[in-house]
Amino acid sequence: MKIHSTRVRGFTLVETLVVMVIAALVLALVGTSISRSVSGAEMRTAARKMAANLRYTRTQAILKKEEKVFMVDTEAKTYQAPDRELEQLPEEMNVALTTARTELTGENMGGIRFYPDGGSTGGYIELETDNRIYKVSVAWLTGETVVERLDD
Repeated sequence: MKIHSTRVRGFTLVETLVVMVIAALVLALVGTSISRSVSGAEMRTAARKMAANLRYTRTQAILKKEEKVFMVDTEAKTYQAPDRELEQLPEEMNVALTTARTELTGENMGGIRFYPDGGSTGGYIELETDNRIYKVSVAWLTGETVVERLDD
């Protein structure tokens, strides 16, 4: 009986370095995509939370049978629904408000007014960061609030 021995060869330093560089590149790409998705999740959450506060404002106008105003400060990046605490948006997010001229209370501040019948002055708020844009729109006739992503 003849026994054959096989020689086990190790990896060279160059081969090991190449594998480590490839692994580092893959991890860097995965890390970047994860950080982008977190930012996307924050944007989506901010837009939905804002829409919920706009719907709350409309509901309060209907229930209390009086006009209620949802206020936005684009410079401070804050908004507030009536009888609720001031909400702060992330610092890196840009905010733009388009509303009726009568609802502007300053150069960087204004609101969307809701009436007891459910209607509103209408308008929209755009949230933008890293080329992602969410638009929270309020229909003037019905006061309906809709969130849409514009950069798709």
